[in-house]
Amino acid sequence: MSGHSKWATTKHKKGALDAARGKLFAKLIRQVEVAAREGGADLDGNPTLRTMFQKARDASVPMDTIERAIKRGTGELEGVHYEPVVYEGYAPCGVAVIVECLTDNRNRASAEIRSVFTKNGGSMAEPGSVSWQFERKGVVNVAKDGGVDEDELTLAVADAGAEDVRDEGDTWEVLTPPTAVAAVRSAVEAKGWHVASAELTMQPSQVVPVQSEGDARKVLRLIDLLDEHDDVQNVYANFDIPDSVMELVTV
Repeated sequence: MSGHSKWATTKHKKGALDAARGKLFAKLIRQVEVAAREGGADLDGNPTLRTMFQKARDASVPMDTIERAIKRGTGELEGVHYEPVVYEGYAPCGVAVIVECLTDNRNRASAEIRSVFTKNGGSMAEPGSVSWQFERKGVVNVAKDGGVDEDELTLAVADAGAEDVRDEGDTWEVLTPPTAVAAVRSAVEAKGWHVASAELTMQPSQVVPVQSEGDARKVLRLIDLLDEHDDVQNVYANFDIPDSVMELVTV
């Protein structure tokens, strides 16, 4: 398992603590609201909303809270207008970073994200200078605790549109086109297997090795600080930290 995947797993565990504080809920609600505004309230006709809806339910966001977010998105209820904005930059060691935000104040968000980069050994970059190194994908993580066999899983998800199945330690990572996340998830659940997570992500086409503990801590500190910003929804980076080093910095 790559260091990047292990960091993503750590993020999911940390997310449970965020949820207790309401921070994760707030981010998920924004995602639902914007997805409804951009594609409508019909889950069947709006695959992005369907994915965000399920992600919110997986995090135990109350159903009435999700429904209100959808109504704010479609204009049935008044609310703050959030707009998506993407920032690109570099972390220490030349690691490429993409930061996806939903904000009600683009100027404030830009200044604050830039400050996080510059104060932690990174730098902002021009639009397009980093994004070419990533590709939008769907990722469905399937827990192995039910004795899920790789060959059986591969057969089960192939017809639903899956592109690849990877071994990520405690889970199987199923890569899909962005539009196939829901179908692949349904195929997995139809077999009675547990879906640990299902989401849209940006997969790096190339990775930057980060070999030392000191460098790894610098990279992960910047990534975590970006991730903790209220406007930030997702942070993607193309670092590859060896498992032995990742064990030291994520304990």
